[in-house]
Amino acid sequence: MKSMILLPLLLLKMACNCSAQSIAQDQSIRYQQERMVYLQWDQNKFTPKAGFLSLNPYYWLTWGLFHPGYHNKDLRPLSAGGPQTQRLALVGALNATDKKYKLQSDTVRNTALSEIANQSGLVSGADPLWMLYYKNQLSPVLNNSTSSILQGLSPQVSAKMIAEGLYSWYKNEMDMLKQRIDAAHSTDMDRGQRIMAYHRYLMEYRALAGVWAIRTSSARSTIDMAKQQQKLKTNQIDVPAWTPRSDIEIANKVLKHVQ
Repeated sequence: MKSMILLPLLLLKMACNCSAQSIAQDQSIRYQQERMVYLQWDQNKFTPKAGFLSLNPYYWLTWGLFHPGYHNKDLRPLSAGGPQTQRLALVGALNATDKKYKLQSDTVRNTALSEIANQSGLVSGADPLWMLYYKNQLSPVLNNSTSSILQGLSPQVSAKMIAEGLYSWYKNEMDMLKQRIDAAHSTDMDRGQRIMAYHRYLMEYRALAGVWAIRTSSARSTIDMAKQQQKLKTNQIDVPAWTPRSDIEIANKVLKHVQ
């Protein structure tokens, strides 16, 4: 019975003792934690203090014996000259330098791509001036063949051009000109030089085509004259009856056209 009475009293005492406990705080440790992270290096928060006439033994044990001169230098990592602040400043400077290098490398890259597009023969086929003008103008040279060269000529004229060797000469000139155009089209060179080469070869083709046109026209005229002579020899040409009135009519027609 007595033990039953003492047990509640014991539990009540234990509860009172538990409620009487408080959180232990060390102000010196808290100051040290704060100053080492971000707060000011406050000389008034270095504890323990020297005390009256500097007789506090804890002060001399802490700051005099183990850490002399510790509070005279700001050791915060985030201070103005602290290692963490210096590291962040260095990271910022390196980031700015990286951005400058990236901008410079991008500029060099774009310049290199522009130079490649300007000089490389691999992309010369995409040149606007080639696609819109020179490719079409030089097509007879690039696609020349026997049928394209003799196209539009009568069988008699074609046979005469082949027999006299004019066709072989013209085909050989066209093939050589085609090789030069293909070389200018595929070789790495400045775009301006490439365009000037296209223009020069176009002028050569036009001169060559002019000579071919003169030769074919001359061959056609020669064949026509031969046919007329053959008709004259065989009396196949009808000569109309002549009268003095015919000369007058011819003269009037000529004067009429002159006026």
